[in-house]
Amino acid sequence: MDAIDRKILAALQLDGRLTVTDLAQHIGLSAAPCHRRLRELERTGVIRGYRAVIDGAAVGHGFEVHLAITMDAEASVEAFEAGLSEIPEVVHADRLFGEPDYFVRVMTADIESFQHLRDSKLSRLPGVQRLVSTIVMKKVVDNRPLPT
Repeated sequence: MDAIDRKILAALQLDGRLTVTDLAQHIGLSAAPCHRRLRELERTGVIRGYRAVIDGAAVGHGFEVHLAITMDAEASVEAFEAGLSEIPEVVHADRLFGEPDYFVRVMTADIESFQHLRDSKLSRLPGVQRLVSTIVMKKVVDNRPLPT
């Protein structure tokens, strides 16, 4: 990966809808070599995909909670992770070394819908020993592009 590839990545992280022509102009390259580089970044998995970033509040999911989940030592990680992945309100989950075992980000409409989700689904996932909820007050840094 060279400086031109890094410029391509930086530009696309800010605007994933750039046309190849606009991208080429932005980084100072002609369209054909820019297109080849872009396809190679996609082929090798450096660029994993393109998507819209949605405002949760605008679509009725503006209540965000971060969960720290500790598992029972005898729990099946596979069963827990399979159950977690089936809950649409779970928008991000990381398995960690140490405690807690997982950090999970959940988006719901409001506190009542979160309480229902917590009580009826999250706390009943296989192997959950402890679930600590933290309500997000304000986003300080969110969806920041990776340094290039």
